[in-house]
Amino acid sequence: MQLVIVESPAKAKTIEKYLGKDYKVLASYGHVRDLPPKDGSVRPDEDFAMDWEVYSDKRNRDQVKAIADAAKNADRLILATDPDREGEAISWHVMDLLKKKKVLPTHVQRVTFNAITKPAVTSAMEKPRDLDQDLIDAYLARRALDYLFGFTLSPVLWRKLPGAKSAGRVQSVALRLICEREREIEAFKPEEYWSVVAHMEHDGSQFDARLVKFDGKKLDKMSLGNGTSAEAAKAAVEAGRFTVEEVETKPLKRNPAPPFTTSTLQQEAARKLGFSASHTMRCAQSLYEAGAITYMRTDGVQMDHSAIDACRHAIGDRYDSAYLPEKPRFYSTKAKNAQEAHEAIRPTDFTRDRAASGDEAKLYDLIFKRAMASQMATAQLERTSVTLRDATGQHELRATGQVVKFPGYLAVYSESFDEKNDDDDDGLLPVLRQGDLPAKKGIDATQHFTQPPPRFSEASLVKRLEELGIGRPSTYASTIQTLRDRAYVRMEKNRFFAEDSGRLLTAFLERFFPTYVAYDFTAGMEDELDEVSGGRAEYKALLESFWKDFKPKSDEVMEQQPSEVTEALDVFLEDYLFPKRDDGNPPRWCPKCAEEGRDGGELHLRGGRFGAFIGCVNYPECNFRRKFGQPGEGDGSEDESMGTDPETGLPVERKTGRFGPYVQIGEGKDAKRASIPKDLDDFDLDWALKLLALPRIIGKHPDTGLDIEAAIGRYGPYLRHDGKYAKLSGTRDVFETGMNAAVTLLAEAANRKGGGGRAKAEPVKTFGAHPESGGEMKVMPGRYGPYVTDGTTNATIPKDIKPEDLTEEQAITLITEKAAKGPAKKRKAPAKKKAPAKKKAAARKAPAKKAPATEG
Repeated sequence: MQLVIVESPAKAKTIEKYLGKDYKVLASYGHVRDLPPKDGSVRPDEDFAMDWEVYSDKRNRDQVKAIADAAKNADRLILATDPDREGEAISWHVMDLLKKKKVLPTHVQRVTFNAITKPAVTSAMEKPRDLDQDLIDAYLARRALDYLFGFTLSPVLWRKLPGAKSAGRVQSVALRLICEREREIEAFKPEEYWSVVAHMEHDGSQFDARLVKFDGKKLDKMSLGNGTSAEAAKAAVEAGRFTVEEVETKPLKRNPAPPFTTSTLQQEAARKLGFSASHTMRCAQSLYEAGAITYMRTDGVQMDHSAIDACRHAIGDRYDSAYLPEKPRFYSTKAKNAQEAHEAIRPTDFTRDRAASGDEAKLYDLIFKRAMASQMATAQLERTSVTLRDATGQHELRATGQVVKFPGYLAVYSESFDEKNDDDDDGLLPVLRQGDLPAKKGIDATQHFTQPPPRFSEASLVKRLEELGIGRPSTYASTIQTLRDRAYVRMEKNRFFAEDSGRLLTAFLERFFPTYVAYDFTAGMEDELDEVSGGRAEYKALLESFWKDFKPKSDEVMEQQPSEVTEALDVFLEDYLFPKRDDGNPPRWCPKCAEEGRDGGELHLRGGRFGAFIGCVNYPECNFRRKFGQPGEGDGSEDESMGTDPETGLPVERKTGRFGPYVQIGEGKDAKRASIPKDLDDFDLDWALKLLALPRIIGKHPDTGLDIEAAIGRYGPYLRHDGKYAKLSGTRDVFETGMNAAVTLLAEAANRKGGGGRAKAEPVKTFGAHPESGGEMKVMPGRYGPYVTDGTTNATIPKDIKPEDLTEEQAITLITEKAAKGPAKKRKAPAKKKAPAKKKAAARKAPAKKAPATEG
């Protein structure tokens, strides 16, 4: 028997079917062990020895035992985990674990395949190799680096920076990017400028022309800097008679983008589908395991020759010959390490234009179209620029337009971008010739202000990290999720906002550990890890170089008092927290002391139990406080204005309290407050007003005539009617649940209560019927963890999948696999012991006096 190890049970089932009865395929469920989360798991003083521990959950222990039991009877062990550094590491862990258990088969081989299809798997089995020690060393180096960075720095943060939770080697640099962008936005001073646009008409077609020359001088974006100059320019255009002087037409060509890499897939899925990086990777993982796409963690942009041939054949079947270039397109990768530059993400079968359902289907459609477009013909466009001048020649208008002459690859796919240039004009122009005199239908002079750089979206943050060479695309999803989980950032309208805790942490690291949050250092570390994985450097030398500088620096900071750290940050952040004031007062001027006639009022950074704030040196006589994240404000407010309620005119403010962020409307006793739920990524004024207006009356119950309310309580969103409750699954349901759904939910909740016992758990998520059993599939919370059921078979949900993210295809797979194993064997009841023979009752004695109770 030959034992094959892969990561997931879905892969195991498919691959076992491909290989036949001589093979037994088992899943490792990802990594089988990790560094224990405690001091000493990596020991620099012992040549960076590392302790590994098998994951403690029952499923993992049972799976490791199953692999070990199967290995005892195996003639050959084939390690077929993913074709990257993590896959190589999982294979190494499995082999090392079996070696320590003394059940490692004599023959051990490694195989890799880029797609879970029968040809790819059987071909890989014919070309086994040994484990790649260079990739394993690179994994060990990365894991040790991240451990030493986190477990050395985090205790420093806990003791010296109240409110900080943790820091990570890549996570901290990503956070710095977000915080720096926040500072750029706050420091930005908008400049006024105006544009003058003429609305023209020719041969019944309307178009716009922008003023580009005024009084003989060419205008740039900022030339018309105020309303006076703009009105003068507008008057000149109104008075002039503009004739077409030049018509310039230029052909344009656009070539398709290459197929997706991990990074570009995350970016496009964020722009086009609104997916987070982590959700994109979960969907891609499911598609890969279902055999629909190639491996989704890759830096490569090239498809193999057979895939290119299949893609070109599919194009030829769908479109005429003009859409298929004479020669295939070849793309080159920027990846520095060829061992980790795999094939691009593409469909495994170009005759299959649909796969899966729900979000996975949307992602597959994106991957399919991008890959197909990459081999299609160039798009042919034509850009026309028309210049119009008045009789004096002193004033000039220009109109531009673009037309697609031949769509080429654009017939299938067009790439999206985060920011669009306002000057781009893709509209059509009427046919204009020299000497034409278009009619003026109106002139607008419009005021504009320069805009600050936009906050990062997930797509633009991933792009920036990749540009800087920080981290690896396969880690971006978890890095971004960690920042959100730690509440260092928040998402509003799909943009990152730095929270006070994140800004303070970044300032601390920039002040005390500047080297380790420097972009070039972190990118340079990635280059060194690439050198290790390429066999050109030794991983322990890399660790030694890092540790000899990092450990003394950490010890130095740990020896400082928290007050010394706060003072150092007060100086480091002085320009940011205390900028020059417009009213002539000193930057650190305390408005409350000035108002109450106290001398010496001066503001400084202070550390508190719940984080940093700005306070006065005259405390406790002066209790002026200002939030850390509100530099330069002199009113002592800790609020962030969100706008004004249009009905009442009252200000709506976002605040942070002891129990988290909340919104408030009004002041004093009449103020109303509402906590901000964590499941709202697009939180804005509209959401704030909705929350403040709760509870929401859905309507009157048809049976009782009493109100049904929807609200959010201590334990989450709920429905209430006549003293009875029903749970809602999310914040949005509070505002979207209608009468019919509310009545049904309340009735179901009442039925589950039964005769007053504990309420039956509600499903986290529901799907359609299971294709084999016909039972409705539901994701349920369980006493021992979440599971999915079809009413007959219950299957545990793997710990690396969030219950709410489970897809219908995954649910079907889990239930089918569990049903195939058959019912769990019942334990035999222990034999009943014979009751001891009854003794004769002894004569009663007087009760002994109790000793006095003592505290134990």
